[in-house]
Amino acid sequence: MTDIDDSHERLQRDAHFLCSDRKMDTELVDRLVLQLNRIYPQILSDKEARRFRDLRVPTEVRLAQLLTFLRGRGEDACYEFYRGLHILAENVYAGLPSRATRREVADPKRTTAAAIHPQSDRGSMFFLSCFSFVVGAAMLYYYGEGETCPFLRGSAAGFSKGAKYVFISYAEVGRQRT
Repeated sequence: MTDIDDSHERLQRDAHFLCSDRKMDTELVDRLVLQLNRIYPQILSDKEARRFRDLRVPTEVRLAQLLTFLRGRGEDACYEFYRGLHILAENVYAGLPSRATRREVADPKRTTAAAIHPQSDRGSMFFLSCFSFVVGAAMLYYYGEGETCPFLRGSAAGFSKGAKYVFISYAEVGRQRT
């Protein structure tokens, strides 16, 4: 199914969301009307565009009237509305309920995995722990050969008893080499 095949039904499902979304402000509605009027005058004539841009009418009412009008014009008009919305306000377009449904249908494994394994902060903690380990290993390699072995003794303070002995013995062996 392509966008042009089901855009009429999508617009019917998304109409409530679009009318209640705060991101659909007066400026965005006016820009959508102007785009439909200028690029596709067969969809929205000058007279109709003036009606949908009338600032005396609240934006929510004008938007609801515009969506009803476009649904009456057919698939092409609905498709062009979505195309204009995608161009002018991608964040609103991406948040549409029909887009979320389409993403779930397009990739059912991803949504199932996301439902089973909720997002957590594991990724960043894993990265941080690996990065800390690498930095520690680099410092051991860099400072282990020189006369700065007290650094190694001090770094072992926060480790368990067995790890302390390993770090301290490594520092002592490094000191004896110099």
